[in-house]
Amino acid sequence: MAAPKDDSPTVKNKKARHLYLIEDQMEAGIMLLGTEVKAIRTGKCNLTDSHVRIKNGELYLVGCHIGAYDAAAQNNHEPRRERKLLVHRRELDRLVGKVKERGHTLIVTKIYFKGGRAKAELCLAKGKKAHDKRSALRERQVKKEMDRAIKAHR
Repeated sequence: MAAPKDDSPTVKNKKARHLYLIEDQMEAGIMLLGTEVKAIRTGKCNLTDSHVRIKNGELYLVGCHIGAYDAAAQNNHEPRRERKLLVHRRELDRLVGKVKERGHTLIVTKIYFKGGRAKAELCLAKGKKAHDKRSALRERQVKKEMDRAIKAHR
C-alpha cells in the first residue's frame, strides 16, 4: 500500500470548528515513535478530545489517541501518551502569552505529513458559547437552503 500524498490531511478534528472560534493557526512538528507514524498513515488516529498543554516551557499534545499498529506486535506504543510538539522559541513565547489571556486555549485541528515528516496544525482558539453554536448552525442551514433554491431556479 502506498503512503498518502504529502500535504494531504491524514487526520482532522471536525468538531474543533464547531466548539471553538479559531483566531490564529500555525504549523508544529510532532515527536512520534515509528509505530505511531505508521498507525497515523493507516488512519488509526483520533483528535476529538485532544488539546495542547504547556509544561516546563514546552508544548505537549494531550488526549490524542493513536491506535496500535497491528504489525508491530510487542513493540507497540502507548495509545494516549503525551507527545511533544516542536515550535520555534519565539512562536512558543507568543503562544504562552496568548494562552494566559482568559478563555484562550491551544488545540490541534489536523495532523498531516509534509516532506515525510508529521506536522500538526496548531490553533489558538476561544471556546464558543451555546448561543454562538446555535447561530452558526442556523446560518449554515439558511445558506444551504439558499443554494438549493438558486440551483432549482437555474
